[in-house]
Amino acid sequence: MSEEHDTGAWFADQAFWRDFYPHLFSAERAAQAVRIVERSPLFRFPSGARVLDLCCGPGLFTVPLARAGHEVTGVDLSAPLLERARTSSRDAGVDVRFVEADMLAFAEPEAFDAAVNMFTSFGYLDRHEDNVQVLRNLHTSLAPGGTLLVDVVGKEILARRDERISLSELDGKVLVQRDTVLDDWSRLRSDWYSIEGSRAATGSMTLHLYSAAELRDMLRSAGFAGVRFHGDYEGGPYDHRAERLIAVATKGVDARGN
Repeated sequence: MSEEHDTGAWFADQAFWRDFYPHLFSAERAAQAVRIVERSPLFRFPSGARVLDLCCGPGLFTVPLARAGHEVTGVDLSAPLLERARTSSRDAGVDVRFVEADMLAFAEPEAFDAAVNMFTSFGYLDRHEDNVQVLRNLHTSLAPGGTLLVDVVGKEILARRDERISLSELDGKVLVQRDTVLDDWSRLRSDWYSIEGSRAATGSMTLHLYSAAELRDMLRSAGFAGVRFHGDYEGGPYDHRAERLIAVATKGVDARGN
C-alpha cells in the first residue's frame, strides 16, 4: 500500500471545513442529495444493501441512504464533520455506523454491496498513485458483484467553462472562488474567499483532474469491471452536455475481479 499522505494536507485542516461549511454543505445542497438518493436511477441499490459512503462529511448522502432502508457506513477523516453527521442521523431517527478514517487506509474486505463517493470527494491526494489506491481499497471493500459510484467534475466539463472566477452569496456571506489549472491539466487549485461583514476567511484546495478515459483506466487497474459513465444524476450520457462525470463500476464475481 502507498505511504499515508502528509497530515498537513488541505483537507486535514479543520479550519477549512469550519470556515466554508455554509457554502460546501448548504441546505440547498443537502436537499439536492436527498433528491438524488430518492430519484436517481444510479441509486437503485437492492433493498437493505450494505452501503459505504466514503468521504461522507456531515452525512448529506449517508442519512437519506439510511432513510431508504439501507445499512449504511459513513467514513470521513474529519471528526467535526462526523459529529454533525451523527447529529443529523439522530435527528432523522436512523441508525448509521460512522468511522473516522483516512480514505487511503480504510478497507473492509467484502463488507459492502455498494459504495458511493459523491460531490467531488475524489482526487484529493497529492500523488496520483494514492488516488488509485483509494479505488483499490474500495474494490477490496465491495462484495463480488458490488457497485461503486464516483461523482466528480470531469476534466472535459471544466475545460468547457469560460469563467474561472465565481461569486455567490448565502445568508449574508459572500464567497469568491478562483480556479487555476495546474500541471498541464492534471490538477486544479481552487482559492476560496469567504467575506462576512468585516471578517474574511481564505482557503485553498487542490485536487487531481481526471477525464473519463483516465478514470476508466484507474478503475480497471484497481480491478473493476463493467465501467460506464453518466453526465448527470438522471443517468444521462457523458457527452458535450454533461454536468458531472459519474463513474459506475462493478466488482467482478471471479477471484480476479474481472
